Amino acid sequence: MTGILLCAIGFLIFLILLLLIKISLLRKSAGEICDSLIQKLSEDTNTLIDISSRDPAMRKLAAQINVQLERLYKARRLYQQGDQELKEAITNISHDIRTPLAAICGYLDLLDREEKNETMQHYLSQIRNRTDALTSLTEELFRYSIVSSARELRPERVNMVQILEENLLLFYEPLQEKNIRPAVRLPEAPVWRTLDPGALNRIFSNIISNAVKYSDGDLTVNMDEDGTILFSNTARNLTPVTAGRLFDRFYTVEASRNSTGLGLSIARLLTERMGGRIEASFSEGKLSITLRFEK
Repeated sequence: MTGILLCAIGFLIFLILLLLIKISLLRKSAGEICDSLIQKLSEDTNTLIDISSRDPAMRKLAAQINVQLERLYKARRLYQQGDQELKEAITNISHDIRTPLAAICGYLDLLDREEKNETMQHYLSQIRNRTDALTSLTEELFRYSIVSSARELRPERVNMVQILEENLLLFYEPLQEKNIRPAVRLPEAPVWRTLDPGALNRIFSNIISNAVKYSDGDLTVNMDEDGTILFSNTARNLTPVTAGRLFDRFYTVEASRNSTGLGLSIARLLTERMGGRIEASFSEGKLSITLRFEK
């Protein structure tokens, strides 16, 4: 009787060990699938998941994930192709529009030298305004196509305080024209980061330009010692929904008809390409844009 009991206990221990080994192998396979999936999603690759386990259930799971990965790769290729075609179309269209626009502006300059009555002057003024708006849109489209291309950034050690201060000075006249007296608080010590200076200038310029367009008469710029910059202004024509869409390509707010809807989109694109973060929020009539570059 004792021998039978010992055999039963031994067999039970053997089953437990076998089960533990099986569980360990399944855990290893699940870990391989998890790590491989994270790698495939984070890298620009078309390779599929491969696991060492021969367990039918785990291999079936890996095969099903590979089916979805292949669909994802196909969708990504179509998106990249369409995005590239869109960028090329924008570049070509903006370039083609430039020539006739330049000719129109030239003829308008000639007409300005001629004598004309009040009605003609009014019509020519309207044409000039629309032509200037179209020229601005064309130039912004061209800049966007250049910025969104694969141009290699050239990072170097820059003082963010100095570059931000220079951009605020560049907007002195536009701010004065809208009776905006910005409240600016900058650190006394330099804030150094390794960034592309041209891209950083474009980011600051586009954010400040956006504030000039949408502000109801105020602008606050606060920069902390850790490099976090907060731009805020009153913008009663915005809502939390419209504020959340300010970074979308070609999105404009009704109140700003001359806007191309590309300024903040370009700012976000450049910020993310340099490893930074940019966010917009809206509360109690205030639009706030936060920009941050880590060391």
